[in-house]
Amino acid sequence: MRIAELSRQTGVPVPTIKYYLREGLLPAGELTSPNQARYDDRHVQRLRLVRVLLDIGRLPIATIRQLLEALDEPDPDVHHVLGHALPSSVNGKESIDPESVAAARRRIDRLTEERGWLVGPRAPARQAAAEVLAAFEQVGADVGVLLEQYADVAETIAVHDLAFVGRATGPEGMLYAAVVGSILGDSLLAALRRLTQEHESAKKFGIRGDDC
Repeated sequence: MRIAELSRQTGVPVPTIKYYLREGLLPAGELTSPNQARYDDRHVQRLRLVRVLLDIGRLPIATIRQLLEALDEPDPDVHHVLGHALPSSVNGKESIDPESVAAARRRIDRLTEERGWLVGPRAPARQAAAEVLAAFEQVGADVGVLLEQYADVAETIAVHDLAFVGRATGPEGMLYAAVVGSILGDSLLAALRRLTQEHESAKKFGIRGDDC
């Protein structure tokens, strides 16, 4: 297909496709003349992946280029690529006392060790979890039991997340599924949580008037 057809199939404007080609995010097409190139389904798949990494993953161009280079290795380390593509999804809490965060970090480290989680010592999610835990404690909330319960649920969710990724075809499809499933999955989980909270509240406290 020509670049115009590639644009129609993917919804990516031609100037943007040319920019991706210059930046090394999209492999060059097969030259059919000095000014013309042919593209195929591999380019369609790669363009969709790039858009997901940009629009959903919010990753910078340089990071995406590095991820794609790693993905194009003869025997790509999918675990490594996924780890660098997925954000911790939690912003830092600058107003929290650093000592409280440090104590919470030790607690998170113990949790991962006790549960046998295979998580790198510098994984951003460790610090993100510690900051949230410290925020709980800063407002006087005892999160001890809730932390363990959430860890139980998180283990189950992770199994389903990776099953979703595992159904994809090839490393590139897995990366696409991981970014979509993880980031949009966070939003879906938050919405389902609100629905089930309302359900449990109605069971516990009853429905009055027109609340239903």
